[in-house]
Amino acid sequence: MTTFVLLHGAWHGGWAWQRVTPALRAAGHDVFAPTLTGLSDRAHLLSPSVGLATHTQDVVALLEAHDLRDVVLVGHSYAGQVVTAVADRVPDRVGTRVYLDAFAGRDGEAAIDLLPETVAGHYRESVAGPGFGWLIPVRSLTVLGVTAEADLAWLGPRLTPHPWLTYTEPLRLTGAGDGVPAAFVECTDWMRVFRPHAERAAASGWPVHELATGHEAMVTAPDELAELLVAIAKS
Repeated sequence: MTTFVLLHGAWHGGWAWQRVTPALRAAGHDVFAPTLTGLSDRAHLLSPSVGLATHTQDVVALLEAHDLRDVVLVGHSYAGQVVTAVADRVPDRVGTRVYLDAFAGRDGEAAIDLLPETVAGHYRESVAGPGFGWLIPVRSLTVLGVTAEADLAWLGPRLTPHPWLTYTEPLRLTGAGDGVPAAFVECTDWMRVFRPHAERAAASGWPVHELATGHEAMVTAPDELAELLVAIAKS
C-alpha cells in the first residue's frame, strides 16, 4: 500500500481530487487531500500573511500528525512549490515527489518569477486591481483548458481567491530534499505554461510523463491521472 498526499493548486481545495481519490483507494492505497490555509473550506483563515511558509507548515503538520512516511507527495500547479519546500523540511517522510503540471522551483525562486512574463503580468495586474493588492482573483478556467460545461459548472462555484504572498515568497532550501526521487507530469492539451518546468525536470534526470489533457488533469482526466500516479509510485 502507498500513501498519497495530494496538494491542490491556486484557488482550489482538497475537493479538487474527488474524481481521483476513489480509484487510488480502490487500488488499495491510502489518500490524504488537505485544503491549504486560506482556500476553499479554509477561506475563513485567509489573510495577507498567508504565504508559502504557511502552506508548507500545513503539509508538514499533516505528515507529522499522522506519522506518515514514504509518502508520494503530489503537487498540482502552484503546489509544486509546496512539494519542494516540504521535501526539504522533512525528507525522511517523503518517498517520491510528483510535480503535476507544476512549478519545479529552486532555492531563492518565487512562483511569480517562474511564470512566463505575459502570464505573470496578468497576475500582477489582477492583484493590483480586483485583488486589493494581496489576492490573486480566480483565473478563467477555459484558459486552463477546461471546456466541458459539466466541468466548468462543477469547478467554477468552488474556486476562491488565492493569497498573493504564496507567489512572491521565495523558496528557502537547505538541499535536504534533493535526494528525494521526483517525477514530472506535463499536461499537453492547453497553452503549456509549465513546459519549461518539464524541461528543467528532464535536465535534472527526473522521469517526465505527458497527459493529453488540460491543466486541470484531476478533473478532466482523473482515471488516466490515477493510473499514472500508481505507476510512478511503483517505479
